[in-house]
Amino acid sequence: MIPAPHLKHGLEDLCEAATELYERALREGQVSVADAEAAPCLAELGLLHAGVTAPNRLEPLAPAVALHQLLRTAEERIADERRREERLAAMFEPLMRIPGPGGGPSDIPSVTVLSGLDRIGRTIAGAMSGSSELLAVQPHVTHTLAPPNVHVEALARDQALLDRGGRIRTLYQHTLRHAPTVIARYERLRGDAEARTLDEVTERLIVIDRAVAFIPANADRTLALEVRHPAIVGFLATAFDRLWRLATPMYPEAVQQPVRDGVTPRQRAIAALLVEGHTDTVIAHRLGLNVRTARVHIAKLAATLGSASRAQLGYLIGRSGILDQAGS
Repeated sequence: MIPAPHLKHGLEDLCEAATELYERALREGQVSVADAEAAPCLAELGLLHAGVTAPNRLEPLAPAVALHQLLRTAEERIADERRREERLAAMFEPLMRIPGPGGGPSDIPSVTVLSGLDRIGRTIAGAMSGSSELLAVQPHVTHTLAPPNVHVEALARDQALLDRGGRIRTLYQHTLRHAPTVIARYERLRGDAEARTLDEVTERLIVIDRAVAFIPANADRTLALEVRHPAIVGFLATAFDRLWRLATPMYPEAVQQPVRDGVTPRQRAIAALLVEGHTDTVIAHRLGLNVRTARVHIAKLAATLGSASRAQLGYLIGRSGILDQAGS
């Protein structure tokens, strides 16, 4: 019976015959050349090599060495792809600025994936060059991979927009109303810049001149989408406008939300999420709090309403009418 031909494959797809022979070689220290003919891929992939003292025997490459070589090869391949991506971006960025038939930048609808914080920052800076309006949503984040100078660069390009007579509108969560970095930002900016806050906001959003928008494409924000589709950008800008009207002014003139019946605005926001059945962790994430702080507010809310249990707290929230007050 003629054996089936051996198909080409990579190490990550090691065939069953090769796996069994390689395991045997590791246990015994060597295998015969004749046995290795059943799995020629082992020699081709470098997992078996000729023995030093016995030419008719093959010795296995140590798995740790093989893994290191494979990982290094993978890293080099990834680095090559990133360099290719940078070359492509450098080539197409000036092409995208070529005026269309109407004399302005090309208005062909597009959604582009941007990879890497540096490239995202450069693309946003390019889109803001010469712009006159910036709408931004900046949610609270507990971690960031951004380089240390990212805030300095953002401040400089924002001030350049204001110096041209443009305007900036930014939405934050209430938890950032007294954040030192946010306060410092508005102490330095000069021009038509306003900020407002809400209990909850969307993920990060940047809309420039209502013509291009940027949104994150993964959790750590190392990927972003550059959106140049008029319908999508228009939708995002309208959503921002509606949230803006609902938000509480923070800068240049701060408006404080009133405390009613001993319940603070933050506790009312927590109460609404408690009634929906969310856990402490989810509540904390949605309101930009850490879990410990959220639980302190829940405990204070329970004490204010005289609740002795979580189940009773939900009942008392509904009976108290504090959520009706929040919407009034």
